[in-house]
Amino acid sequence: MTIQRFQSNARMSGVVSHGDVLYLAGQVPGDLQGDIESQTRQVLEKIDGLLAQAGSDKTRLLSAQIWLKHIDRDFAAMNAVWDAWLPEGGAPARATVEANLAHAEVLVEIMVIAAKA
Repeated sequence: MTIQRFQSNARMSGVVSHGDVLYLAGQVPGDLQGDIESQTRQVLEKIDGLLAQAGSDKTRLLSAQIWLKHIDRDFAAMNAVWDAWLPEGGAPARATVEANLAHAEVLVEIMVIAAKA
């Protein structure tokens, strides 16, 4: 099977395609000044763009991993944005954990695996 890489550099690829499966790198917000709702929306927009570039969309999600800087404080607000973004009946397998993220201002990072459309 062919492996394709999208938005690649020496360190990582934004998406790796293998067979009918797309593996997205963890996505973080571009504007780190926003609250958890703003940062979550930004990350989900990035995921939408990467999926589209690789020939898929959020209706094809298989798995999601979510890291929150402050799970006690931000879990419910992040879930409200996540739930509004997900298509009805399209919830992936998912894990959410608290983590010390790469930059102090990053409140959320999300990584997904999806099937090609």
